[in-house]
Amino acid sequence: MRSSRRMRGFSLVELVIVVVILGVIAAIAIPRISRGAKGADESALKQNLAVLRTAIEMYGAEHGGTFPGEKTDGAGGAAASEAAFESQLLKYSDKSGTVANVKTATALYGPYLRKKLPALPVGPSTVFGQNGVKMVAVEPTVDEATPAGWVYNYLTGEIIANTDDLDDTGNQGYETW
Repeated sequence: MRSSRRMRGFSLVELVIVVVILGVIAAIAIPRISRGAKGADESALKQNLAVLRTAIEMYGAEHGGTFPGEKTDGAGGAAASEAAFESQLLKYSDKSGTVANVKTATALYGPYLRKKLPALPVGPSTVFGQNGVKMVAVEPTVDEATPAGWVYNYLTGEIIANTDDLDDTGNQGYETW
């Protein structure tokens, strides 16, 4: 015979079981989601480095082995300066590296990048999101005290990320990419 009493709501045991299951799912999902975000940042860094390195190599090939920023840009950017580096990648230039805003019969090279230099998508707050360039004449090394996203050797064309944070595997610093 059936009981006329109807069950209402959930028992305490059922609620505890549901909370435990949700806790287990959260413990599995949250680390995966945070790794996904870091993986996206690392992918953006790889892409930005590839774009910058390609632009620098193209400039060097078209300008007789001289890399952007090595010489004056003829528009106020001194040799070995960030201003010359940026303008020579973002504007048209002639064989000597003198820049122009429009393509002319002599300024027929470039631009090698559109609009602006990419920002650094990883690293501490002093360099994260920075698109500035620290110009050096020696092997580039990290200087996180300088608020620049990139460290660039204008004599060799080598550019690195200005952070020594470890990558997603925890084995390699971003500056070695």
